[in-house]
Amino acid sequence: MSDCKHIRVSGTIHVPLPRVEAFTFFTPTGERAYVDGWDPIFPSTVADETEPGTVFQTDHTGAQTTWIVVWRRRGEKIEYARVTPGDRAGIVSVSCSDAGDGTTSARVTYDLTALTPDANAALDQFADDYPDFLERWRQSIAHAIGVERS
Repeated sequence: MSDCKHIRVSGTIHVPLPRVEAFTFFTPTGERAYVDGWDPIFPSTVADETEPGTVFQTDHTGAQTTWIVVWRRRGEKIEYARVTPGDRAGIVSVSCSDAGDGTTSARVTYDLTALTPDANAALDQFADDYPDFLERWRQSIAHAIGVERS
């Protein structure tokens, strides 16, 4: 039996844009607009980066991660499988819905498992910091679209 931990964290942020526009911020290249150092590399040319089966890699905060789009409903929901060797693996999903007044509610869920017992502490820290992590996303997206107060 393994001593590796599993977490599932979820939260909602509001994006002051209509749903289809807000959704683009949660696509592989859309995150470039607000995540410092985010630069997805696609090993194969893709016509639609949100198409299930699309593979991309990131080297963000010193960790190389391979991502695969596993499911998508255009403009509404996207799910990624992600693996960071020696660290963690799991599913990240973002579901966007109309929140009224031309704004969007984005539900972001990370369902992750540590790949080694040594990765448990970092996974616990991620879970503890998750509300702040989402708040930084909200603030960064608001800044990227030129909304000072949101």
